[in-house]
This record gives sequence, C-alpha cells and structure tokens, in this order.
Amino acid sequence: MSRQAPTLEDVAREAGVSRATVSRVVNGVRNVDPAIQDLVRRAIERTGYAPNQAARQLVTRRTTTVALVVSGAGDASDTEQNAFATRVFADPFFGRVVGGVVGHLRPRSMHPVLMFAETPDARQEVVRYLRQGGADGALVVSTHPDDPLPALLADARLPAVLFARPGRPVPLSHVDLAHRDGGRLAAEHLLARGCRRIATVTGPLAVAASQERLAGFRDTLARHGHPHVPVAEGGFTVDSGMAAMSDLLGEHPGLDGVFTANDLMAQGAVQVLRDHGRRVPEDVAVVGFDDSSVAVTCRPRLTTVRQPVEEMAATMARLLDEHINGTRSEPTSVLFAPELVIRDSA
Repeated sequence: MSRQAPTLEDVAREAGVSRATVSRVVNGVRNVDPAIQDLVRRAIERTGYAPNQAARQLVTRRTTTVALVVSGAGDASDTEQNAFATRVFADPFFGRVVGGVVGHLRPRSMHPVLMFAETPDARQEVVRYLRQGGADGALVVSTHPDDPLPALLADARLPAVLFARPGRPVPLSHVDLAHRDGGRLAAEHLLARGCRRIATVTGPLAVAASQERLAGFRDTLARHGHPHVPVAEGGFTVDSGMAAMSDLLGEHPGLDGVFTANDLMAQGAVQVLRDHGRRVPEDVAVVGFDDSSVAVTCRPRLTTVRQPVEEMAATMARLLDEHINGTRSEPTSVLFAPELVIRDSA
C-alpha cells in the first residue's frame, strides 16, 4: 500500500499549532510571528509536506513567479532577435543580474521566468502574460532609452521594477547607479597616477548610463585643467573596444591613460595596446567599469569602477515583491554608489 502524502493537518500536529496557522505560513501571510513561521517550516521539512501549488494560487492569487524581461526598442527580425539573445548571454553583466535576482527570490520560494522583448509583438506578449496571471510582476532590464515597454507596463497598472532610470518618465520603481560619480572616480585615479594625455572609450551614447559616465569623466578632467578629452564610441563589447582603441591610437599615439565604459571594452583596449607594443600600465594606464568577471581574468587584471550589480538586482527584486504584496504602493528609486577597485592595469 502506498503511503498517503502528508497533509496540512499532519504538519499542524507536528508543529503543535492550528491548521489555519500552517495555512497562513504556507501561503506567505505576513502577520505570522517569525518564531511560529520557523516552527512550521521545520515541521514541513520533517513531514515532507509539499503544498499544492494550484490550490495555493487560488488562495493567494499569486504564481510565485516573476518575469525577468530583457527588453529593447527595436522591431527585430528573427535573425536579429537571435543575435540579441546571444549578446545578452555573452555579457557577464546579465549573469550578475540573474544572480542577484535569484539570490533574493529563492529563499522566498519565488522563481524568475526569462522573457525577451525586442519587438512590438514580444512586448505585447509580456503584457498579456502578466495580465493573464502567468507571473506576479516584471523585472525589466532595458537596453535602449526609447524602449516602450516600461510605459506599456505602467499604463496597464502591472507591478514592475526597472534596472536603470527609464529614458522617458514613467511611474515605476527603479534602481540605478550614480554613473557620473563613476566617471569622476576613473578620472581622479588616472590623474593621480600622473596621466596627462587621457582618452576615453564610451558605451553607446544613446544610452543614458554612457552619457553620464562620460560627463562625470569630462567634468573632472576639466576641473583639473584638461579641457579636451579624445572620445571614441564603443558598444559594450570586446570587439567594439578594440576598434575604438585602434581609432584613438591612430589619432592620438601619445596617449598615456584610457577610461573605458565597461570591462569588456577595456579587455579589447588592452589587447590592442599590447599589439601596438604599449605596456599596460607602464605606457598606458587602463581603467574599466563594472568590476565584472572580465576584470580578474584580463591580463593585466583590470582596475575598474565597481557597479554592485548583484546588490542592485536583489534590491530590484525586493521592490517588486513589496509592490506585489501591497507593502509599497508608490514608485521609488534606489541609487547605488560606485567604488574604485584598484588592480594592475592602472
């Protein structure tokens, strides 16, 4: 004879509490004493009780899943959509976002569902999925300032939190970094090293973060008597960093310091400098941005401006949880501070 699956009553007997108390703990009701919650959870582990998720959803009206949406502003073809997904997975930044989101959600028995929204149809699918209860809310990582998805989510009154301040004002919570301060930190460090012929490789200048990092870098150099900063625009990839560094060297062969707007481009810049016989940091000091895994695998290891992506992503998930549960009703913003991490490249 097969053993019957443990029930709420079994857990209640094991924990020495009422069935109603067990139900409230299982369904995530917030006003249960933490000591009682711990008692019930241990009883659940001992009995092997597994909640019926379908029944739980009927009670709580929650799926315990959230959509993690990577969104853009294009109307991409199938080939371009595949290339978009490939770029996302190749960038260590996105892996850090996922790590931070999962780190917050997992202890709360919540799970992310990855969605891409690079076309109008895909964006409408995200809105439809949320409206139909496929997920409780959305965490949006947008790749373009003209992305219409945040406004679509706000208009539909769906719970959503954004990574980075949106290009157009929308009543949604977001987390972001003080990017200008990051550019300032990079400039101050290169100046302190004695660099005087300094250039920069920016990210795509349509992206607000790229503009802010460049502005902070330029302003700091200008305050120290350097009114002109050679600029080459990159695309946050290794190849674009190589191309931009080649252009800068061709026009300014005597440069002795470079700030790149992310670590992948810094890695590309270091490779080009090495190919041209320039030693890093003896001849040219290089500062990156992000403090991603690339910063420690690059040779020499990168001095970089740390963006605490994992903490930012976890905060984004926490804010969404609060909006879903009704403990936060108004949109808010959380701004993180960058930090200079000194290694070998500068």
